[in-house]
Amino acid sequence: MQAISRRVGHQPFKPSSSISSLKSIYPISDYCYEADRPRYGSTLAPKGGGHIIRKGTGGRSSVSGIVATVFGATGFLGRYLVQQLAKMGSQVLVPFRGSEDSHRHLKLMGDLGQIVPMKYDPRDENSIKAVMAKANVVLNLIGREYETRNFSFEEANHSMAEQLAMIAKEHGGIMRFIQISCLGASPSSPSRFRRAKAAAEEAVLRELPEVKLFSVLQGRPKLIVPLIATIIRPAVMIGTEDRILNAWACFAKNYSFLPLLGDGSTKIQPVYVADVAGAIVSALKDDGTSTGKVYELGGPEVFTIHELAELMYHTIREWPRYVKVPFPIAKAIATPRELLLKKVPFPLPTPQIFNLDLILASSTDTVVSENALTFNDLGIVPHKLKGYPIEYLIQYRKGGPQFGSTVSEKVSPDTWP
Repeated sequence: MQAISRRVGHQPFKPSSSISSLKSIYPISDYCYEADRPRYGSTLAPKGGGHIIRKGTGGRSSVSGIVATVFGATGFLGRYLVQQLAKMGSQVLVPFRGSEDSHRHLKLMGDLGQIVPMKYDPRDENSIKAVMAKANVVLNLIGREYETRNFSFEEANHSMAEQLAMIAKEHGGIMRFIQISCLGASPSSPSRFRRAKAAAEEAVLRELPEVKLFSVLQGRPKLIVPLIATIIRPAVMIGTEDRILNAWACFAKNYSFLPLLGDGSTKIQPVYVADVAGAIVSALKDDGTSTGKVYELGGPEVFTIHELAELMYHTIREWPRYVKVPFPIAKAIATPRELLLKKVPFPLPTPQIFNLDLILASSTDTVVSENALTFNDLGIVPHKLKGYPIEYLIQYRKGGPQFGSTVSEKVSPDTWP
């Protein structure tokens, strides 16, 4: 045994052919830190490098080639979008401006190092550039349906979008820019929120005009730099953290009735939030056909406000009781907050149901236009709301998830009080 050890010990090490071939493809250094290599060199993809989707078998441990900066990732839609991006092996840069805990739930959605929180200030252009520096995709989910002392409707929904588009244009390596607007966005809308979103759409398309560069490969022109701006207009989104059914159910549970704005006949087309996230990812994965277009994403069913409230009551197993509030009275209830917002030295509570801008928006129907591009054009089949998308409402049942029976199981609608 000692002879064998001596013979092996004196034999020089010869790398195998497999290791040699591996080194020819991936050069391996014999030293931990070379003189010409920074010790803490970034492993992120360089800006503008390669096609958006490179390769990969799928799954969170694959490499999709997408390095996405998702502004507004800590919001309602953001968590679902980050989850779907991370699930396909993308690296997601998460700008945040609040507490260090605001992005904690997102870290678990991707593989190790794939979710990168980055603190920034939306009023500091340099911090925005730092967040975008290594990205090749930018998604703007920033939006606010009510004003605060620090940010107005126009600043949160319009000015920030315009600034992001300008910085993306200067970047040179951003291949796609997706602006999340809202269904019903129009310069003539009575809602300031929707008017600001319409102005943001115009600003984004103005800053990122249609630019298409072609290369000739084997006699065929091939698109190499597509138009990078896409507008997504989702309807009212429904999900576990939504701001409509949760607010209604909480109010109905605490006060045993629900105020209906007007007579509850306004038509809306609510959509499941995970379907919206899937549509955004589908737009990123296409060959550029979705660029330069506006998509209106509404659910498969159109509800009146009253019908959607009936669905909520049906799920939480409570007797439906309503108080119809005419629009002039609802505006009078909501106006004092808007008048005092910047005059008092303390922040005012966030409005839930009596939000002045929401009341103004509820005075008109909000449904998908007849000739608009929809989920079908992105290859997505949206969910119907009744069932899984609203199962989270069972938390509002007074006796627990198995408490009581639904109204439809007890009496016919004609005998409701």
